[in-house]
Amino acid sequence: MVEAVTRRVAIVTGAGRGIGRSHALELGRRGFAVVVNDVGTTDDGDSVAEEVAAEIRAAGGQALGDTGDVSDWDAAGRMVASAVDTFGRLDAVVNNAGNLRDKMFVNMTPEDWDAVIAVHLRGTFCLSRRAADHWRALSKAGRASSGRLINTTSGAGLFGNIGQANYVAAKAGIAGLTLALAAELERYGVTVNAVAPIARSRMTEKLFASQMSEGSDFDRFDPVHVSRVVAWLADEDSADVTGRVFSVTGGRVSVVGGWRFDVEEQAERDLGDDEIGPIVRSLLEKAPEPVPVRGTEKAELKVERANA
Repeated sequence: MVEAVTRRVAIVTGAGRGIGRSHALELGRRGFAVVVNDVGTTDDGDSVAEEVAAEIRAAGGQALGDTGDVSDWDAAGRMVASAVDTFGRLDAVVNNAGNLRDKMFVNMTPEDWDAVIAVHLRGTFCLSRRAADHWRALSKAGRASSGRLINTTSGAGLFGNIGQANYVAAKAGIAGLTLALAAELERYGVTVNAVAPIARSRMTEKLFASQMSEGSDFDRFDPVHVSRVVAWLADEDSADVTGRVFSVTGGRVSVVGGWRFDVEEQAERDLGDDEIGPIVRSLLEKAPEPVPVRGTEKAELKVERANA
């Protein structure tokens, strides 16, 4: 265990590059000791996780590189153990690791599906469960726990996206998991929230290159804007915030609401076969239009109108 007093300790997955790297550096800047997790390597074969950890240490912080696979149950357990053994505690987990296997659904293979679900959804489960075990044990032992789980969903998971059925399903699952865990883990002093970043990363640069080119004065797609919200959620001031999803980009933070009952019709009797269609059509006339699925003509038209 390090001898220096550590204020708070966080694990960040997928932290070797892009948005995750930004999260790790921002947490390190704010005095967190950081376990930097990433399976990736440089062209020379060096660990990108260790590179980021070294960058945090060079700036005067404390950090440890970890190359475990987030979807591996045992590796997730070792990650939590490394944080506690090295830094004496664990306060926050930022589930950020992700991948893409984009294809239209009719061309998607089981391998494409499983690869994305494994990293995003199973990975979030494995590390969250291992961290929850640690915080639950602290609570049951009568020790204060101020655990923070911060998951990563996306606009694709919240509203859909063409050509990403596997990614959409994984990110929607993470949003739902966030709500369930917030309710279950509150008794142990743990908060659970999610962010949907709109920021530059290796994944988004390929899909939205023109939109995410750097501006001359204000780079709204710099991932540091998202990292500042993540760091706040990981810290002590956010103790009363749980079960929320935030969409974040430079200059804007939005609270995103989930499924809700927009309109309904109820009768205290069986509805006849000839009544169902008219009732449904009547409800649809009253209901607000859903947010258009990304990649569709409706979504493009909405963007054009917003920019007009």
